[in-house]
Amino acid sequence: MTEDLVSVRYLVDDVAAAVEFYTQHLGFSEHFTALPAFADVTRGRLRLLLSGPASSAGRAMPDGTRPSPGGWNRIHFVVDDLDTEITRLREAGVRFRSDVVTGPGGRQIVFDDPAGNPVELFQPAARPPRSR
Repeated sequence: MTEDLVSVRYLVDDVAAAVEFYTQHLGFSEHFTALPAFADVTRGRLRLLLSGPASSAGRAMPDGTRPSPGGWNRIHFVVDDLDTEITRLREAGVRFRSDVVTGPGGRQIVFDDPAGNPVELFQPAARPPRSR
């Protein structure tokens, strides 16, 4: 697992409004945006992932439950190899809340800690180098 940033995902109703709020009022910088679904804003070592209803994080779970703001906020760990981590955790008896979901930024899966709190593993999609 990479440890360079601390990532937190917030489900939001309006990604553009959330980006404006965090950048205008709390000193975050916009890092990546895929409106209307998703934005990634940072402040120091904190990476805040703002996921709207159209994002992969907002999709219904296998049982039909729909994530919504306030109830699906979770710790978010960036991993280099999602499939290897899933295998390792399944072999350890970890119960997964979702299947792997692929979205504009990469692939993710959610599992529960022993108390039922959600934890997310996320493997970023490969991005082309930025041109100067």
